[in-house]
Amino acid sequence: MSNQSIQSSQYETAVSSYEESGNVQPFSTETTVGETVLQLENVSKSFGVEDAVSEFSLAVRDGEILTLLGPSGCGKTTMLRMVAGLEQPSGGEIRIGGELVADSEQHIPAEKRDIGLVFQDFALFPHLTVAENVAFGLNDWDDERTNARVDELLELVGLSAHRDKRPEALSGGQQQRVALARSLAPEPAVLLLDEPFSNLDVRLRVEMREEVRRILKATGVTAISVTHDQEEALSISDRVAIMNDGRLEQVGQPESVFENPESRFVASFLGRASFVPATVRGDIVDTDLGTLSVEQLNGPVDAYDGATIDILLRPDDLEAIPTNEATADGIITHRQYNGPNFVYRVELNNGATVRCLHNHVETFEHNQPVAVSITADHPLAWYPALEGK
Repeated sequence: MSNQSIQSSQYETAVSSYEESGNVQPFSTETTVGETVLQLENVSKSFGVEDAVSEFSLAVRDGEILTLLGPSGCGKTTMLRMVAGLEQPSGGEIRIGGELVADSEQHIPAEKRDIGLVFQDFALFPHLTVAENVAFGLNDWDDERTNARVDELLELVGLSAHRDKRPEALSGGQQQRVALARSLAPEPAVLLLDEPFSNLDVRLRVEMREEVRRILKATGVTAISVTHDQEEALSISDRVAIMNDGRLEQVGQPESVFENPESRFVASFLGRASFVPATVRGDIVDTDLGTLSVEQLNGPVDAYDGATIDILLRPDDLEAIPTNEATADGIITHRQYNGPNFVYRVELNNGATVRCLHNHVETFEHNQPVAVSITADHPLAWYPALEGK
């Protein structure tokens, strides 16, 4: 295994000082094409009596962009630090390119792992030019090869005209591209991106997601990103790995994870989830918002005939219809304007709350009575009703 990516003693010092500043955060991974590049097998990490990561297993394949997604405190950062070599696992194994780099007994340091790091604040060197920043980790390369690699990457990230500028002369998006080019320069086996868009404004964040994905796919690097931003994870990734309380909850393509969440936690975490009670009666399912066929659910419910289940409904699955109080299912209690659309919160007569997505020209007033209908044209996820409900 080469250590081209974090190989110079200078870079090791930079990583150490950045870690000591308290700003380092971690990432995790998964698979899609090609051979496995990163293998995590039952990886665990404990701090005293607290388990930060528990029996985490995941395989990330060559050329895949995988995002580790989850709420704050779920173990994302700890997982990334272990992959990066900044923490040693308490149990399990981490392999890069088939080589064991960490378990509870041995620990190959960060500078000797074939990985690249893109930090949350980019961590560019202010006294170096753009070209010098990109070339920083190539100390073992000769001048001709280094210059060719820098030229190649600056063209790839669209910064050839800025090669002699200092980082302070660049925009936030340009600085991010310099940081990405610098990490890609030594041709790492795995690139780790720590909340890569968090320091950008909202408009630029959306643009840079597309740009970063283009660059990563053009280089063919295996990349692991970590974020708590659902939209970011779903838009940039080949696969998403959702983490909760130190454990891996679900892994899959973004659309698969969003449309078919395997647990109530995943359903609640992704999008605006509402759980509507329903009673299974043979081939139909009765809800307070109408009757559905069991064929409209995403799995058999035979075992729950006569019992109550909860159906997952998101705003685009529901429609509010103006009506009078006598026929209303509930009233509008809040509306959120998003430009192209409104999301209305409806408090139902049974006390439950649902949200309905409407075109921006369809307006409802606060406390307006509405009927609510299920308009979903896709299979609906469902879960056993919680005990005590």
